[in-house]
Amino acid sequence: MFENKETTNIDELGEFRLIKHLTDAISLETDQTLIGAGDDAALVNPKGKMAIVSTDLLVEQVHFDMMYTPLKHLGYKAAVVNFSDICAMNGQPSQLTLSIAFSSKYTLEAIEELYSGALLACKKYKVDLIGGDTSTIPNGLVISGTAMGFIDESEVVKRSGAKTGDLLCVTGDLGGAYMGLQLLEREKRVFLEQKDMQPDLKSHDYIVGRQLKPEARIDVIDFLKKAGIIPTSMIDISDGLSSEIFHLSESSQVDFTVYEEKLPIDQDTFNMAVEFGIDATTAALNGGEDYELLFTIKQEDYEKIKNDPDITVIGHAKDKGMKNELHSKQGNTYALQAQGWKHKNEQ
Repeated sequence: MFENKETTNIDELGEFRLIKHLTDAISLETDQTLIGAGDDAALVNPKGKMAIVSTDLLVEQVHFDMMYTPLKHLGYKAAVVNFSDICAMNGQPSQLTLSIAFSSKYTLEAIEELYSGALLACKKYKVDLIGGDTSTIPNGLVISGTAMGFIDESEVVKRSGAKTGDLLCVTGDLGGAYMGLQLLEREKRVFLEQKDMQPDLKSHDYIVGRQLKPEARIDVIDFLKKAGIIPTSMIDISDGLSSEIFHLSESSQVDFTVYEEKLPIDQDTFNMAVEFGIDATTAALNGGEDYELLFTIKQEDYEKIKNDPDITVIGHAKDKGMKNELHSKQGNTYALQAQGWKHKNEQ
């Protein structure tokens, strides 16, 4: 799990000294935050914009496994998954609160490591960590993050704006986080059976990173803004592409055709899927935690995005009632299945 020859029992500090200890290193990144961590509450000035607020919860043995999850990566991920939700409404995150509940097995050094990952994410994405809470629990670790961003009302993108004829687009590539998880789980099983065996992960840094240390696609939000594009609908891919397509379909009251040959799949993802006997398309459609953006645009905006290597047009919207369908590489059409991503203990 984690090793440290000199460890400190958190009981030696108490809650208030722990919070001060963790937050002393915080520096503010935005001019919207007037008061950050350290007072009874934070004070934020939205400067006439609308607020976007999102909360995510990460629970040990449900959303992560300490056998193969570095604490710094976990803190980073806890921040980024919240940032991604802000991006999914065409916004940019600006503030974050982070609350941590932990059992007695976690030392001060362990919590510091976790917190340092969240601070690293905040620094990279220029987000202010403005507060949170800590508590003890009988078992495990629970992390609750809440992100906030501000946006002009005219730029807000919901799930409900797609129209017939709109192009369905996705950022990055798909299925990598799912295949990374399969690899980590396999290496864990090998280690538990043969303690002298070392995990073989070096040649698969990309897919392991997709699972343990995802990124929010703020770069794409910046690109769309500079290109003068406001998507007609958008969602981030946390539960799998198919599930997110159905969310857009239901909210926008349209259906979609998706083309299998257009699905962006990294070569390492494809190779690992073959090794595991998993169809790479299935991994792309139903694997979760990619944290890419799925969005629709008007057809006239295609020329503005067609040369961007991080955006792929994978289908189009059609009238409601025509069903969400997958057009296969062989030319057949199948009803799209929203199997959805479930964490290992939610099966």
